[in-house]
Formats: sequence, structure tokens, C-alpha cells
Amino acid sequence: MENTTKEKLRVEEDGAASSRKEDHIDLAFRSEVTDGHRDNRFYYEPILSPHPDTKQKLALNIVGRTMDYPIWVSSMTGGTEKASIINENLAKVCAEYKLGMGLGSCRQLLYEDKRLEEFNIRQYIQDQPLLINLGIAQIEELIENKETDRITQLIKKLDADGLIIHVNPLQEWLQPEGDYIQKPAIDTIKTLLDHADYPIIVKEVGQGFGKESLIALLDLPLEALDLAGFGGTNFSMLELLRTDETRHQCYKNVTRLGHSCEEMIGIINDYCQKDKSMIKTKQIIISGGVKDFLDGYYLMQLCQLPSLYAQASGFLRYATDYPSLSSYAKYQIEGLKMAHAFLKIKS
Repeated sequence: MENTTKEKLRVEEDGAASSRKEDHIDLAFRSEVTDGHRDNRFYYEPILSPHPDTKQKLALNIVGRTMDYPIWVSSMTGGTEKASIINENLAKVCAEYKLGMGLGSCRQLLYEDKRLEEFNIRQYIQDQPLLINLGIAQIEELIENKETDRITQLIKKLDADGLIIHVNPLQEWLQPEGDYIQKPAIDTIKTLLDHADYPIIVKEVGQGFGKESLIALLDLPLEALDLAGFGGTNFSMLELLRTDETRHQCYKNVTRLGHSCEEMIGIINDYCQKDKSMIKTKQIIISGGVKDFLDGYYLMQLCQLPSLYAQASGFLRYATDYPSLSSYAKYQIEGLKMAHAFLKIKS
């Protein structure tokens, strides 16, 4: 009886193998590539590691909480009909895979609770990192009006871990109804740091930071600096698309200004070489043009400071359908572990 069962399994396996080989023959012609398809950023080292353990973690700490993997869900949305389900699903996927998340702009919650439930997701994200998000113009106004306690109240109301400040003067300048920033953003950030008892992250919104801005921010006691480099969603372009044709033609080249993550990491690394002890910022969040785990892995390996990478549009694409969102997160994590096992960056 046992031999009969084994024979049956062998026949089934042989049949599956035969079918698989026929598929391979058919697919081989569709899988031809040229050298132009090759990713030149990496050495592929297939003999130095086994396949990664499915239970392997790449843990790090931020805002006093632990993430199992260095993947951050970037600040995205609020104030729309779909925002509630999007934020709920993003929070749930962060809880499932132990990731961190920044909320979309919470400006509308400073003075009223009408949209509060769209952002009130602590129950879904559980004990994972969660930060609120306000623009530099709102921070400036709150300081001017001596109302910074509203930030503390909002953090407590949403049971969040801290504040992300998005710095976006170019976007505000191009936005038809944009806010006029009265003071240098660095002065506003320093003033808030002097009074805040919560972690603060500073980010750009898609243009990145130049050399002097990076150095000024690295010298501040920030929880993290989010590069938000050129290459992802360009919010300056987005605002310009909302304006009249003449203004669009006059200012369209402005949307090409900015710095890539790779360029900014080069500046950060050069500054580290001069005197790493001067750097007070704890971590670098690499975002802007990060399409997948290969981009994230490459840039984290380049960076000499502790780092994690963030995505927005990748998660947003699947955010209204939780099974697809969960699969996307899983594939990013497994891909990142594969990269750690078999890839070395070319210096």
C-alpha cells in the first residue's frame, strides 16, 4: 500500500515537472532580455547567503516604538470621502507587518473635530509608530498666536507619537491659494523644538533639500529627517496644473528644481566624514522617487546614518482594497530581505 502511494506521488510530481518544463519552453522566448535591462547599481552575489528566513526581521526603533522592517508609509491623505477607509487600511497593514506611518495634513483638525475620525486610527495601527503632520506655515502661525499647545492637544487626541512638519515654500508659492511663509523655516523649527516635548520629524514634499538646508537640519535634535527627494509626486507641478495657462507656461521650469535622494545622501555622507559628532538628527527617512524595495535597499545602503525608506503612491495604489494592500506590503518586505541576502551595492 505504501509503495503504491509513493508511486502515485512520483507520477504526479513527474507530471507537474513535465508541465512546468513545457511552460518554461513557452515562456523562455518571452523572457529574453538585453544588457539594457540590467540594474547596474548592484553586485549580485548568489553564493554567499541562503534564502532569507521567512521569519527574519530587520528591526529598528523610532519615536520609542519598534518597527520590524525599515519601511515607512508616508503621509498621504485626509479631508476626502475616501480618506477614512484609506487611513484605516494603511494603519491595519502597518499593524500586520509592524511598520510605521505618518498621517496626511492634520491642519483641519487644529480648530475643529469634524474630520477627526478620518485620522483617528490608533486602534487599527495598534502599537506601531504614528505621527501627525502639519505644514510649516501652520507651525509659524501657531507660534505667532502662542497656540502651539494645539499641537500637543492634537497629538494626545489622536494618541500619536509626535509631529511631522512638512516644509513646502515652493508648493505654497505656486498654489493659487497658498500660504505666505513669513520667516525662514529653520527659525520656526528651532522655536518649536525649544518648547516641544514630543518627537519631531521634518520633511520636504518632493523637491528635497539643498546642501545648506541639510546641514542646518542635521544639526538639530530631530527624531528624523525625511528627504522627500525629487522623483516622486511633484506637488509644485500639481499646483501649477491647477492654474491658468499663461502662469503655467511662465513657471513650468520651476517644477524641475530640486534634489534627488542619491544627491542628498552624498551631501549627508560628506558631512558625516567631517564630524559625525555634530549630527544631532537620529535617523534619515529616504523618500521621493522610491518605487520599490530595490530603490529603498540601494539608498539605505548608501546612507552612512541610520535610515529607513518610505513610500506613498505604492501603498496608496492598493489602499482601498485590503487584501491587495497586504499582499503589496508582504512582497516589499520579502523583496527587501532578498536584497539583503544576495545584493551588494557598487561603490
